[in-house]
Amino acid sequence: MRVALYPGTFDPITLGHADIIRRASALVDKLVIGVAINRDKGPLFSLEERVSMIEADCAALSRETGTEIIVHPFENLLIDCANDVGAQIIVRGLRAVADFEYEYQMVGMNRALDDSVETVFLMADAKHQAIASKLVKEIARLDGDISKFVTPQVRNALLQRLGKSVHSP
Repeated sequence: MRVALYPGTFDPITLGHADIIRRASALVDKLVIGVAINRDKGPLFSLEERVSMIEADCAALSRETGTEIIVHPFENLLIDCANDVGAQIIVRGLRAVADFEYEYQMVGMNRALDDSVETVFLMADAKHQAIASKLVKEIARLDGDISKFVTPQVRNALLQRLGKSVHSP
């Protein structure tokens, strides 16, 4: 069984993340979405809220693809999380050259810790390359329309969290 781990903070999950999840699920039998607790990033949403949003977004996709997709919170080393869930593959999405430079370093460290786990990079679809959770939150804070970047459920949750009016865009 091919098991992959797609890790991230997902604060919140975006359509860019969903694109990588959809494409990764076509490559494996089981895809684990690793939700990093990462207190240093100071997430806007709690771990439980992020897990719930991801589960909601991935339920239909799992049925569509026939790939088992599970959500797994973690706070340990990424390579240890991969071993905990039985993943032989770590999936990372790339948007730009800056992403690659960071990810290249991470691959080197992960390989030094456990060279049996491979990292696979998926380039973001062109229409999703500019999407970043940080930017989506900033656009929402400044009353911009985020409906092109997240699902309606995530949009509403983000607007509510920011104390904004939840109306149709």
